[in-house]
Amino acid sequence: MSYIDKLFSLSGHTAVITGGGGVLCGAIAEAYLKAGAKVILWGRTIKTLDNRKQELTQKGCEPKNIFCFEVNLMDEVQIIQTLRDSVAVAGPADILVNGVGGSSKRLPLIDTDIAEYERVIKLNLLGGCLLPSKHFSRYWIENKMPASILNIASMASYNPLSGAYAYSAAKAAVENHTRAMAKELAPHHIRVNAVAPGFFLGKQNRSLLTDDDGNLTERGRNIISRTPFGRFGRAEELCGTAIFLVAPAAGFVSGATIPVDGAYLCDNI
Repeated sequence: MSYIDKLFSLSGHTAVITGGGGVLCGAIAEAYLKAGAKVILWGRTIKTLDNRKQELTQKGCEPKNIFCFEVNLMDEVQIIQTLRDSVAVAGPADILVNGVGGSSKRLPLIDTDIAEYERVIKLNLLGGCLLPSKHFSRYWIENKMPASILNIASMASYNPLSGAYAYSAAKAAVENHTRAMAKELAPHHIRVNAVAPGFFLGKQNRSLLTDDDGNLTERGRNIISRTPFGRFGRAEELCGTAIFLVAPAAGFVSGATIPVDGAYLCDNI
């Protein structure tokens, strides 16, 4: 192996990526596959995952290294069983990417829908971080396996987004959980880190940030005006950090959250 391979190759590793049908997680899946890992995509609908597998195959990834499983991440029984099924088919998994998440309609505080608030909190914090981490950690500890968790944080982990009370609270908690889990799991040789994407166009936010002809909406213009790079991120620009945080090169890194944001958090007046 070359020096670079020793640092960053994922050959011999297997990653479970939740929310594998999404734009950003799809890019991470491609990156891990091309870095040598096997990838197991978890999501709510098998059709979406199969479509993602087809896209990854068209991009040159080996289909024999891609596995798809339908799972409800709010159901702990399903998580346990799907983990067993995944390992039975693909072999031991030593990387977990907690990629499930999403927001909802922006509303002022006085119009907050509590049922919707609870749904978004559960989606991003329980399904998108805590529950998969709980059961994968138990599996790794019982099997004495070194492993790595990569959480998906957000700009909202640092500064709340206007009108996105539940999403912002959940993502702040994801960053907090990343540090808490890193300390607890370190004696078991399990590293926990996070990447905090800036503003990337995905399935859920595209209509919020651009209109039908591709021009920026008012919110999109506001974001770009506060992003020193002057543009949205491209999904592939998340991949270097996502590889680094689970690769041998980061063997002493745990509890870190790395922004990939075009200097959004550095904006000032």
